[in-house]
Order: sequence, then C-alpha cells, then structure tokens
Amino acid sequence: MVIQTTTCSRFVPAMSRGTTINLHKFRTFDSRAQYELVHDTWYQLQESGFYWAAISGKEAGLILEEQAIGTFLIRDSQDRRHFFTLSVKTSSGTKNIRVECDNRSFFLQTDPDHAWMAPRFDCVVKLVNHYVNSQKQPNSRSVFIYSGGEKIPLEMRKPCYNTLSSLQHLCRMTVNGHTVILGRRHELPKPVNDFLKQYNSTI
Repeated sequence: MVIQTTTCSRFVPAMSRGTTINLHKFRTFDSRAQYELVHDTWYQLQESGFYWAAISGKEAGLILEEQAIGTFLIRDSQDRRHFFTLSVKTSSGTKNIRVECDNRSFFLQTDPDHAWMAPRFDCVVKLVNHYVNSQKQPNSRSVFIYSGGEKIPLEMRKPCYNTLSSLQHLCRMTVNGHTVILGRRHELPKPVNDFLKQYNSTI
C-alpha cells in the first residue's frame, strides 16, 4: 500500500550547500567521515520511497496504524543526538528504534550489553535490506529490539512507501537482485551504470 504525503527532511538545507561539515545544527557531525556516511545514505534514502523525512513518532504511528505487522518506514530522528529512526508495526503496536551512527556505520539500537553484536552497515538502506531479507530465509534466527524498556521480536516485511516508484526505479531494484547482470554491469552504457550505482537495494 502506498500512502502519499508531502514531507521535508531537515537534512535538505544541509545536504544542498556544498561540502562543509558543520552544515546543520540539528546534529553536529563528529567527523568528515561521518558527514560523508550520512550524506551518501541520505541520497539513497531519497531514492528508496520509504523515507518519510521529518515526521514525528506520533505521525509515524498514525501512518502505520492500519498497516500489517512488519510494515516499516525510516524517518528523521526527533532526538538531536541521532540522525534516523526506524518505525515499525509490531504485534504490540508501532515501535520506534533509533538508528545508531558512528564514523563508519549504522546499526539498530539494542541492549547496551550486546551492542557490539549488532550488524553494521555503511548505509541505512543496506541495513533495512539486511533485516528484511534475513527474515525471509528458512530457519532464520529471531531478532529482538529494545524499545521503551521492552524486548520485542523485530519483524520487517515490507516498506510503507510515501511515493509511487518510477518504472526506472522498479527496473533498477529488479536488476539489483540479479547477480549475473550485476557481474556484467561494466558492459552497460555509462548513463545506465551511473543510474544503477545511485541505488543498490532490492527493496
């Protein structure tokens, strides 16, 4: 199901003014490496269709209220110490999980004693792709999230889109799922290759 709305990310002013690190005061970048990490992820999220930008946790709850369990979206974090938040519909309602970010990777907030075990990725879209696809595998292990002091099974089945995907983007996601085609990507025309590089997920 696609729910259409108008959203505006708080990163837009920051990401459109050049390459100076301290561009936006919602969250100070710790380093050039972290800026580039967030910058590249932001552009990937713009392409994804499931990035709802600067909506609140309450708004995310309303959007996901009538959706099936496992439906999720990514939004800007309301906590100025973080960049992004994952909002997901669970059996006990919509839960909001912070996406942690260091200088090299993104990972989901978890029990502090086990944070070192959390899978890490250089892009939030890759993080989402990992959790969605891993849960499709037979005999996959359950993943738990910690939200409001609760330990809850994490189910991520399908994104909640806020825009209709173009035919080109749908084709790109299909190509991303075919390793044979990707292995011969160097044979494709440069404009096509450049377009594929702008988004590397199947979701």
